[in-house]
Amino acid sequence: MYREDSSRYKSFSRRALILGTGQVTLFGILAGRMYQLQVLESNRFKTLSDENRINLRLLAPLRGKIYDTFGKPLATNEENYRLLLVTEQVHDVSKTLQALSRLIEIPSSDRKRILKESRKKKSFVPITIQENLDWKEVSQIEVNSPDLPGVIIDSGQRRIYPFGKTFSHLIGYVAPVTENDKTKERKHNPLFQLPGFKIGKSGVEKRLDYHLRGGAGNSQLEVNAVGRVIRELSRQEGRPGDDVVLTIDKLIQNIAVEKLRDEKSAAAVVMKINNGEILALASVPGYDPNAFNIGMSKKEWEEISGDPLAPLINKAVSGLYAPGSTFKMVVAMAALEHGVITPDTKIHCKGNVELGDHRFHCWKKTGHGPVNLRTAIQQSCDTYFYEISRRLGINKIAEMGRRFGLGTVTGIDLPNERSGLMPTSAWKKKKLGVPWQQGETLVAGIGQGFVLTTPLQLAVMIARIASGREIKPKLIKAFVSNGVIRELKAPKSKKINISRSYRRIVMSGMDAVSNTPLGTGYRARIQDDEFDLAGKTGTVQVKSISQYERDTRVLKNRERPWIERDHALFVAFAPVKNPRYSIAVVVEHGGRGSAVAALIARDILHETLKRETADKKQTVLSKLL
Repeated sequence: MYREDSSRYKSFSRRALILGTGQVTLFGILAGRMYQLQVLESNRFKTLSDENRINLRLLAPLRGKIYDTFGKPLATNEENYRLLLVTEQVHDVSKTLQALSRLIEIPSSDRKRILKESRKKKSFVPITIQENLDWKEVSQIEVNSPDLPGVIIDSGQRRIYPFGKTFSHLIGYVAPVTENDKTKERKHNPLFQLPGFKIGKSGVEKRLDYHLRGGAGNSQLEVNAVGRVIRELSRQEGRPGDDVVLTIDKLIQNIAVEKLRDEKSAAAVVMKINNGEILALASVPGYDPNAFNIGMSKKEWEEISGDPLAPLINKAVSGLYAPGSTFKMVVAMAALEHGVITPDTKIHCKGNVELGDHRFHCWKKTGHGPVNLRTAIQQSCDTYFYEISRRLGINKIAEMGRRFGLGTVTGIDLPNERSGLMPTSAWKKKKLGVPWQQGETLVAGIGQGFVLTTPLQLAVMIARIASGREIKPKLIKAFVSNGVIRELKAPKSKKINISRSYRRIVMSGMDAVSNTPLGTGYRARIQDDEFDLAGKTGTVQVKSISQYERDTRVLKNRERPWIERDHALFVAFAPVKNPRYSIAVVVEHGGRGSAVAALIARDILHETLKRETADKKQTVLSKLL
């Protein structure tokens, strides 16, 4: 019995020991875990707890402004009033919308959208009813607010373009972020997730969007278990975008657009010769960039995007045109450099040149007789340039064209710039798979055929002819960030490898174009003793003239359908003795360059020169005072 009891006791003792050890071990593990959670990791869990209680909301930054060279605002921001609806405070959404309709117009499409969102969104999340309310609408709603529970007015910022169409292509516009925009962004940008956040879609707004958009701010909000905002705990405003100062002169831009306004489709560029600063870059027809902010209907978008005159395209940098006779100065310098001619070389113009079984006509049917280089430029003799082009060959012509900025992008700070085309024999073989023909060289010699340029390139070409340097266009003058001005100086331009004497004979020919009675641009001279210009006219055929028409009667431009009329071009520098400005004007289907484009360019340059004089007098007067 004793032995049996003793055995049982020992067995119990072992079990109790094992159980006790297990319990101690378990409690030790639990205590250690509690210590780890409550002491060692307390900060982490506190943070997680706060995250369940605190929401971090991004705040859109204020977009930077855009100014002209004298500080006139071209793109700015203004307060935007939005009408919101909080459905948890509304008994019947339909009746609330009906009551609102007595105060403001709410389209049926918006009503359907609001009702749809009210069923999908949480009841405490505001729904946008309308944006861009004017003060009258805001006042009416505020007065009736006691009868409109759940209806609130919120204020933000919207982009405003005070000069509308005048700067539409240059400044561009902003619009909401799309999925495609998010894909293009190199890094994930949390700003793109903000409802209604807008980025630049064209013009300077697009090219400098990174500088203009700024950096996001944030707001810490205390929320309850279902996510309803209780209060704002802290707020950090975002970094405003940089302000941008352009080289553009608002007055000159206004004048350029005004002079082009009567034309269906045209472009003009004015630039300073010494540093490439763009004073005006105009394209018509334009569009109202404010329409993209206010909201554009599907019908309105289809009308503007489907317009055959292409109002959304900046023709100054994206429009491609044969340069016509404005290209003859380039051909002349190539001929002089390669010894094909001298300034005194005379070529007889009988009104046409024969090559094989084809006849290439001069614009003057009866011919110009014997002409030298200066006279050929003065009277724009096609026969002269047919002949020197035949002697040169296309490759030498193209090489000289590239020296003067043709056939390549200028690098201006605007999107969608096109390079144009300086064709060569190798280019045609590669592109079209057929050899170059000599007749094509003759056509290229008068700036037609495959040769394509933009109005900006033509302005650059003239600036390089007048200066002898590789002038490049400059559009951005300075950035302003937190009151600190960072001016962008134009890089020092290199000399063009071309004889000064060759440039001078060409410039002399341009002077004769504008300031001698036989010049094709004489009627477009500046009739002001204080100012003058030297230019070159250009008329580009868009429809071939048949031999039958030549034998019978060639219809004048005004007698043809608009789409079949010639393009009108004019390029110039001013003043003649000390060139400071270059200009290029292209009028699509405008007719003769001397009768249309030259007159427009003259008026723009004249006002530019007068403005320069007025600014100088004002500067002198201010010093005296």
